[in-house]
Amino acid sequence: MILMAVCLCTGAEPIIKTTSLSGQVTDAVDKSALIGVSIYIPELSEGTTTDMNGNYQLNDLPAKTVTVQVSYLGHQTIIQKIDLGTTTKVNFVMQESNALINEVIVTGLSGNSLMKESPTPISVVTPSELMQTSSTNIIDAIAHNPGISQVTTGSGISKPVVRGLGYNRIVTVNDGVRQEGQQWGDEHGIEIDPQTVNSIEILKGPASLMYGSDAMAGVLIFHDAPTLPRGTVHADVSTEYQTNNGLFDYSLRLAGNQKGFVWGLRYSDKMAHAYKNKYDGYVLGSQFRERALSGLLGLNRSWGYSHLKLSYYHLTPSMSEGDRDEATGKFVKGVMADGEEQTVIPTEDELKTYGKSVPFQQIHHYKAVLDNSIYIGQGTLKAILAYQQNRRQEYAELATPDTPGLDFLMHTMNYDLHYTTPLSEGWNATAGIGGMYQRSLNKGEEVLIPAYALFDFGVFATTNYKLGAWNLSGGLRFDTRHVHSFALENRFEDFSRNFNAITGSIGAVYAINDNMNLRLNLARGFRAPNLSELGSNGEHEGTFRYERGNSNLKPEHSWQMDAGWDYTSSWLSAQVALFANFIDNYVFTHRLAGVTEDDLPVYQYTQGNAHLVGGDISVDIHPVEPLHFENAFSWVNAVQNNQPAESKYLPMTPAPRWTSELKYDFIRDGKTLNNLFAKIGLDVNFRQNHFFAADNTETATPSYTLLNAAIGTDILVKGHKIMSVCITGDNLTDRAYQSHLSRLKYAAVNPLTGRQGIFNMGRNFGIKVMVPIDL
Repeated sequence: MILMAVCLCTGAEPIIKTTSLSGQVTDAVDKSALIGVSIYIPELSEGTTTDMNGNYQLNDLPAKTVTVQVSYLGHQTIIQKIDLGTTTKVNFVMQESNALINEVIVTGLSGNSLMKESPTPISVVTPSELMQTSSTNIIDAIAHNPGISQVTTGSGISKPVVRGLGYNRIVTVNDGVRQEGQQWGDEHGIEIDPQTVNSIEILKGPASLMYGSDAMAGVLIFHDAPTLPRGTVHADVSTEYQTNNGLFDYSLRLAGNQKGFVWGLRYSDKMAHAYKNKYDGYVLGSQFRERALSGLLGLNRSWGYSHLKLSYYHLTPSMSEGDRDEATGKFVKGVMADGEEQTVIPTEDELKTYGKSVPFQQIHHYKAVLDNSIYIGQGTLKAILAYQQNRRQEYAELATPDTPGLDFLMHTMNYDLHYTTPLSEGWNATAGIGGMYQRSLNKGEEVLIPAYALFDFGVFATTNYKLGAWNLSGGLRFDTRHVHSFALENRFEDFSRNFNAITGSIGAVYAINDNMNLRLNLARGFRAPNLSELGSNGEHEGTFRYERGNSNLKPEHSWQMDAGWDYTSSWLSAQVALFANFIDNYVFTHRLAGVTEDDLPVYQYTQGNAHLVGGDISVDIHPVEPLHFENAFSWVNAVQNNQPAESKYLPMTPAPRWTSELKYDFIRDGKTLNNLFAKIGLDVNFRQNHFFAADNTETATPSYTLLNAAIGTDILVKGHKIMSVCITGDNLTDRAYQSHLSRLKYAAVNPLTGRQGIFNMGRNFGIKVMVPIDL
């Protein structure tokens, strides 16, 4: 059926006048030709790279105005609109990187636009930043950005938090569609292969206008690599090793573009044994295994493109329960002996094996996405249809290790259709529809949430207008969501709920001069309660608690005001982004005093009005061109209205954080070593005294500082890159600490030391290697 849709989209090609674009790219300092510069047209998914003489050529392009992005590591990105109907040759001169904020094309809230024209804060994590970061999963890789945090369960499971809000208040977009994978769960991570991610957009603030329910806090958009230039076949091999948990991964990719027929295939594999720290030693149950396979088939033509993306992701994380030996304080595991369960202390060699331990999860995520972009008139029609299947199984019984207790099976159909067109010079508009159908089933012997069916539909319109020094934008959206929960005898009741909302956004950017901007935005957000919040009733393995839902919950609505200022020059860049978010009917869990189920504390979903205020401040100083001194501070104060002191602050609020990094670029445009750098940084997490103290739900978290460093380079032979290498060191002082958002912080007390919970990872060194192969 999907292949039929591809044929329908591509069988009868629109008659569009075609043209070409060519030119040369040179360095501004010495006028030398730059080799391997990326020339990319995002709306066409078409690009190429410069040859040995710095020349480039793009053919079979539509004779209309397009946006061209020219990027090269160590240099300022160039963004330029070119009318291909009148221009066929353009030369570019690239400046070396300094403190100027790099211009980037982002998806934003109204389609492709320049980041500097967005009234809401958007940050972009680039491919080089991902290469220079040591992490255990893709959320861990971005959690050091200002305003971004992560809820962790060991080293293998991370959930994003944007400005103090997470779970179903953030939409994750991958392959052009929102990722749906039971993200309501505390220990349910994001099912994305990090090796497929080329760059990441982080939208901070309500984005319900474009993405509907759940985008109250923001959106994470994961972009894959651009399709290859025509007439090329390319392979690459990458690998990574980390010393603390023995993490080892590798990824193999093969891709090509033959006369506009694009294809690609990637396989990735990652494994890690238990991590260690100086208080707990090796942490039993923190090991994991991750495997992924993905492919691409498609056409790039002058009329647009049609891409079919297929992927499979498999994660097997073990779960740490924190059980310890009373005499030694060491972790203990259960084993079966003579038909009975017994506990033993595992040896260090056993803790350093890569196999799973009970309890553990098996997560399988399948996805098929048909992504089409077609020129119609002066505008572009974007049509996406996707299917996702998420299977999440939790194994907790030693006697039956091959039989899952909880077994969730969820089917999701996503659809999105929108048209973007220029209305006049400097004035663009977008209108469309989007939504999803979802069916979730319980296949296991145990249940936590009821089986359910969900359908939602949204219709929206946005516009942006450039008037002199002003960039104005705004829009409206209507959403409706129907949820039906199916009954289960003695466990769940049959109920249906309907949620409707009108959301919107209006904002402006004022360019005081070429180097300074002011930003202001007001947005209305919306989130319908999820089925865990409405109907859960059971023990959730790995969360140390029994959960009860509330079918009478109301939808959350928010008003958020964002205000920003930024300045950029060749030696200094500074940004200030402040926000105030007022949420009606904020949903959260609280512990029921003195109530237990199956010897576990009972947590009940409830709601109340809340407000969050905070912001991010960043400063990047370049006293000399190769030297970067970057500093960022972020904080959020999340308060529930009209509550006593012990329940005043919202749960899972990240502590204030200051990051500082000193980086020096030793070699740029070298003949053998290129982009050689070294950097050292501090990650300072302040004490978190704002916590939800009622019924001992949370406790204060002490401050801690982590010292990190990295060094890396590209290696060239005859002008061609043959390898990229990066060596990292994290927590170099081996500081024992607990993140305020670590769920293992509330594991059992160590009977020997009296310390509560499990500590985060200790000192860790890593090495990454990537080898490109042109075929």
